Amino acid sequence: MPFKLTSTAGDQSFELQAGTTLVVGRASGSDLPVIDPTISRRHAEVACDGAVVRVRDLGSSNGTFVNGVRVESSELKAGDVVTFGKVPFRLSAISAPVEAPAAGRDVPTPTTAPGSTIMRERPLAPPGGGASGGGLSTVFRAANLAEVKARAIADDEHAVTEKKLGLLLEVSKQLSRAVDIDGLLDTIAGMVFEILDVDRVAIELVDAGGARVPRISRDRRGAAAGRAIPQSIARKVVGEKVAVLSDNAPADERFGGQSILMQSVRSAMCAPLVGSEDRVRGVLYVDNLTATQRFGDDDLDFLVAFSNIAAVAIENSEFAERIRREALVRSNFERFFAPNLAARIASTPDAVRLGGDKRTVAVLFSDIRGFTALSEELRPDDVARLLTEYFTVMVEVVFRHGGTLDKFIGDAIMAQWGAPIASPDDADHAMAAALDMLRQLETLNDKWRGEGRPALQIGVGLNCGESFAGYIGSDRRLEYTVIGDAVNIASRLCSAAGGGEILLTDTMREALTAPPAMSERGTMELRGKSQPIPVYSVVP
Repeated sequence: MPFKLTSTAGDQSFELQAGTTLVVGRASGSDLPVIDPTISRRHAEVACDGAVVRVRDLGSSNGTFVNGVRVESSELKAGDVVTFGKVPFRLSAISAPVEAPAAGRDVPTPTTAPGSTIMRERPLAPPGGGASGGGLSTVFRAANLAEVKARAIADDEHAVTEKKLGLLLEVSKQLSRAVDIDGLLDTIAGMVFEILDVDRVAIELVDAGGARVPRISRDRRGAAAGRAIPQSIARKVVGEKVAVLSDNAPADERFGGQSILMQSVRSAMCAPLVGSEDRVRGVLYVDNLTATQRFGDDDLDFLVAFSNIAAVAIENSEFAERIRREALVRSNFERFFAPNLAARIASTPDAVRLGGDKRTVAVLFSDIRGFTALSEELRPDDVARLLTEYFTVMVEVVFRHGGTLDKFIGDAIMAQWGAPIASPDDADHAMAAALDMLRQLETLNDKWRGEGRPALQIGVGLNCGESFAGYIGSDRRLEYTVIGDAVNIASRLCSAAGGGEILLTDTMREALTAPPAMSERGTMELRGKSQPIPVYSVVP
């Protein structure tokens, strides 16, 4: 004997056939999908052996109840109320109606299997042409609408076809105006309701891993329908890349799934959303819950054409969003990273992650000698102008040599090579930048002397070693930086360097593949170090 679970709210009804064991859950792939926050993804199992129905909880968070009592497993009888989380269903028995034959007439014996002529399929034409996909789905792949319309008129089908082509043109215009993917999906659903006689529209998109992700499920009133696309239909559409129509879904044996019966689907159509490279990006599904024979072949052709346009619009929207996001990321990174490095980071999502990790970096500090005294002699506007010109040139030097501008500290500059993207010659680039800074400063000094402005001298400190690299800060402001002992040593060497001098550690010297001429500066005691460290000096 078959049974039926009907929600007490009356919006869902699931038929339980003999010999079936079905999973109730919030996941779209569940046998009995119930979309409610109190229901776990795999909440409970319902089994029917024909005479008895049993329910078994699958370790759900909010429990399974029979007539108000929480159970791990229980046998149900007709009239019992089983509650999953906070969603109650009543079990009832289904009595198959028996219709007596008219007197004097034999009951006809079916000669074909039920559902054998109910489902139609439309294989999609390949992107480069090929086999016909049928009706509008084929002709809409023409170069432009004028050509499509000319074909339709030539075939003497313009009475119906022109109207549909006009609708498709309007569809194309409206979908091109959608800004983001959510707005686009809303527009697609709204237009389907305007054009086709359907009770529900649902859209699933295929993620990077190939899984179908429900994005929208809406009834004609605009309310969330709370039902997933029947799995047997969606699997066929995505797996075989065909559009399907069933004008009597419960009797269509070739779907082979329980979800059609459970969701009370009568007529249904589903088409794949096929983007570039002939890849399925998702499915567009429509159904009617009240009547069979609601859709015809023309409706299926029209849905395929509509899906072709929608797939292109979805792909364009995702592409535009990716370009916008990369441009924003790149513009942010270009404040601190060399333009070529910023471009690499923007196109490599895993290059910079929240948090951080340990990296070997080459660190550079440069500081203006005697700037405090100099700033007391100049007007604030002159100080700001001098620093702006100085920083502009020095930052360009850092970027020219592939470095990352870590921060400004008063009149000091901190830069580093090796994070977030490392190269085997980071130390060489850091040294080249230090030498270039001294050369560029001489050029600036010549210009400033000619303008009657004061000249500057800088000291530079270089070190190479392991540091923490990542995002540091608060919930209100984060910045990408490197911290650690290697950074502190470079800062202290900078403070000890004279004007026009570059000080570096032995670790930095050993990391150079082509070190410049340098002399030993002896050992230097640094705060926090138990032993003095050897220091070298480069004076160009």
